[in-house]
Amino acid sequence: MRQAIDLLHRAARPDQHHLGWAILWLALAALLEVMGPIMGKALIDEHLLPHHLDWPRMAGLLAGVVLTGWIASGLRYLQLVRLSGLAMRSVMRLREMVYTHVLLLPMAFFDRAITGQLVSRVTNDTEAVKSLYIQVLFVMLDSTIVLIGTMCAMAWLDWRLMLIVLALLPAVLLIVWLYQRWSAPAVTRARALRSEINGQMAESIGGMSVLQANNAEQRFGQRFASTNQDHYTARLSELRANAWLLRPALDLFNIILLGAVIFMFGHREMTATEVGILYAFISYLARVIEPLIQITMQFSQLQQSVVATARVATLLDEGAAQEHTDHAVHAEAANDSNAPAVAIRHLNFAYNEGQPVLHDLSLDIPQGDFVGIVGHTGSGKSTLLSLLLRFYPAKHGSIMVHGMPLDAIDNERFRAELGLVPQDPFLLAASARENIDMGRGLTQAQIETAARAAHAHDFIAALDQGYDTPLGEGGSRLSVGQKQLIAIARALAGTPRILLLDEATSHIDSQTEQIVQQALDELRGKVTVIAIAHRLSTIRDANRIIVLNHGRIAETGPHEQLMQIDGGLYQRLYLLQQLAA
Repeated sequence: MRQAIDLLHRAARPDQHHLGWAILWLALAALLEVMGPIMGKALIDEHLLPHHLDWPRMAGLLAGVVLTGWIASGLRYLQLVRLSGLAMRSVMRLREMVYTHVLLLPMAFFDRAITGQLVSRVTNDTEAVKSLYIQVLFVMLDSTIVLIGTMCAMAWLDWRLMLIVLALLPAVLLIVWLYQRWSAPAVTRARALRSEINGQMAESIGGMSVLQANNAEQRFGQRFASTNQDHYTARLSELRANAWLLRPALDLFNIILLGAVIFMFGHREMTATEVGILYAFISYLARVIEPLIQITMQFSQLQQSVVATARVATLLDEGAAQEHTDHAVHAEAANDSNAPAVAIRHLNFAYNEGQPVLHDLSLDIPQGDFVGIVGHTGSGKSTLLSLLLRFYPAKHGSIMVHGMPLDAIDNERFRAELGLVPQDPFLLAASARENIDMGRGLTQAQIETAARAAHAHDFIAALDQGYDTPLGEGGSRLSVGQKQLIAIARALAGTPRILLLDEATSHIDSQTEQIVQQALDELRGKVTVIAIAHRLSTIRDANRIIVLNHGRIAETGPHEQLMQIDGGLYQRLYLLQQLAA
């Protein structure tokens, strides 16, 4: 609960004055509503019962009842508008906070995260904050203020009858306690299962071709149905708690309380002036019971909102990737033309303790070189690339880039100077221009220069609208090879000093591979290229090829030199690929 309150305070901090005004208007509206029965009592006791028909005064009292109700309604409108605006702005800020935080999370977090559940936290769970403000806080604040004002007015009229009404509060607190004990586990489980449903939906839609190809529709449908049934059971348990412990129980208390008040009046000698008190008390009873009903009814939504807000707070508590802000040191390193582009010393790394992936790795990559990294599956190629990209921290050993430790380089400049071409190109559902630019504000000339360098300009220009042609979701309008050329153009558009390729030619045809090789040859000497390659033909012309085996450097040298090692690992890999071709 404390975690949720802290998060709400952060989201609503810029609008705290709006909340203050809303509470003030709520208090004024409650005060005006409390005055209505008091004026009605005066009308009955002073004019109607004694037949003292002072029409001007009676008209004034009636006008007062109408006017206070009208002003109270106006104040409620104003506070609802303020509170709704505050709620929507808080949700907006909270979503921006969560999304920005997710962008900064280390890659290790996404190794265990489920996309659908993350989307649910950014959308559904943050939306619960709006319900918390509008439906919960408003109703509970309003009802509490009305309840306090009504109890004060009842005490002023007859404190003994007020004590009878006050005796209801312990029973209400007992109901709330029982409700929380019953519903809290169900609400928490229902919220978690909703995220699980979103996760399964996103996973199934993303892998629909694989599901259908493996005839797994029925199995996945059964898995989804089981999760959906669990969610239904949790929601049903919550609804049972609502049905038993909220409105029905308090309606029963209302009847008992009304009977008790009438019984007390029936056993005392009533005077004419007490008829007005009876009228006021009966009017106030509705104002006491209804706020209590509203408060308890909101505990269901409150429970859901608190659980949702706590889930968002838990996500925000995830440690973001390390920030790197040493600008001055970075600038000095950037001008060091004598240092290797990458220098690795005694690097050891393990995802899980006791299961090392890289062992005592040391190597230098000169600036402007084209270096290929090859090896069997599981040899550590992709792990080494992830460490170079700073997706994971190198805890044992060191990595230097242009003469500076990797973790001492400014984040923004580091990302600008390293370009990545992944194995599976990620394309936005946007135009070719936007996919190359990626929000960097590049000029048309810069975009075209990058596209020409990647040999992508010709096919982009031939599209219906050229660079402004929408590529569809995931680049559905392009071939696999064209997607990869767009990805290379995107990497080159940032004018990187180091270009990293993660098996960028493994899914493309031979003709496109030749285009990629030509683009890499043209970059030789201008950009340091580090290419992890499954197809050895891609890196055949590299200045140096590094062969990894079980996390260690087994062989290193140019293609011709490695091919002369009889029985060598690289020779075997190359000959196997030639036979397969």
